Amino acid sequence: MEKRRVVVTGLGAVTPLGTGVAKSWGALLEGRSGIVKISKFDAAGYRTQIAGEVKDFEAEEFVDKKLARKMDRYIHYALAASQMAVMDAKIEIDSAIADRVGTIVGTTGGGLETLERNHRALLEGRPQEISPFFIPAYITNMAAAQVAMRFHAKGPNFAPTTACAASTHAIGDAFKVIQRGDADVMIAGGAEAALTPLTVAGLGAMQATSTRNDEPEKASRPFDKNRDGFVSGEGSGMIVLEELGFALRRDAEIYTEVVGYGANSDAHHITSPSPGGEGAIKCMKMALADSGASPEEINYINAHGTSTPMNDQAETVAIKAVFGEHSRKLAISSNKSMIGHLWGAAGGVEAVFTVLSLKEGIIPPTINYETPDPECDLDYVPNVARKADLRMALCNSFGFGGTNGGLIFKKFEGA
Repeated sequence: MEKRRVVVTGLGAVTPLGTGVAKSWGALLEGRSGIVKISKFDAAGYRTQIAGEVKDFEAEEFVDKKLARKMDRYIHYALAASQMAVMDAKIEIDSAIADRVGTIVGTTGGGLETLERNHRALLEGRPQEISPFFIPAYITNMAAAQVAMRFHAKGPNFAPTTACAASTHAIGDAFKVIQRGDADVMIAGGAEAALTPLTVAGLGAMQATSTRNDEPEKASRPFDKNRDGFVSGEGSGMIVLEELGFALRRDAEIYTEVVGYGANSDAHHITSPSPGGEGAIKCMKMALADSGASPEEINYINAHGTSTPMNDQAETVAIKAVFGEHSRKLAISSNKSMIGHLWGAAGGVEAVFTVLSLKEGIIPPTINYETPDPECDLDYVPNVARKADLRMALCNSFGFGGTNGGLIFKKFEGA
């Protein structure tokens, strides 16, 4: 049976660069950093004191005030980005199509802020202050559930919790749901609000995050020789995917086509990538095989690019193994240099930016690339955005536990 074609028709984003796609995209192309000193709590004394905070977000612009109090911040971000994406797609989800519209929202930790706040009350001997909405605000599927309720979407609904690959898996799974005919429209991506005292302290204990606390804007430096760890971020990236025929019948504006998806496991280590980038190699090859494209047809890779010594080196090795000599012609950049690592929301936000790169023919830079690393010797589009005639792009996500995801987007060239 011929595979159904799937296109992207709507984009939404809440990022450390700003609330809204236009604001975030504009800052990204300018090479502005959204990394700042942590202000959500007193981080003095913490090993890492910097993060990619969302600074201009007002939940009540997107969610009823009374309802917002019953939700964690990660749900606020998901609802806001989803509303932007649905509005951008100009789609009305009514009773005629509700059963054919689904929602998949990935996250790593869910309502961690809610969890810590209620646990604090318990430890301080105030169990009567535990909110009756604690569990519904905390659990990891509730962003997907709330988005479905907001738009009365009654199709497939679930929440990948695959660490840093969660929203890439969400979009990839949504692509497959439409492709096999189980839905016509999917709202998919990820959301995270993990900038809490416990998580920041935990990452510091792992020595996973940058300690360049005096220069926040220079701390995230993927592929640079002097990188010293990733910088946590928060936010949400959501997209609307539609079966091509459905989109054409309603005269939707089409950004790009989704043509490939790969997902696998390193089965190697709780945090480190497999030796020689073995898992990443197989994942990228899976995405290419699914798309039917040759490696030479890929023009751009939106890299996972975390700014950790091992991950950036392993991703570079993997790209060389998959693309061979063509790897020297590829443009590669990491959005994390400006927004930090948004955990389970990273792939969703990066998918939004990859779609825009294809649509507008411009590649965001990797900022803070100052000292080349002999082990990371490809073209990382250093420091300045670049115009390019792009046809196909790969978006990589590799998570703790060795979980990998890859998406291939293609410039829409008609039905």
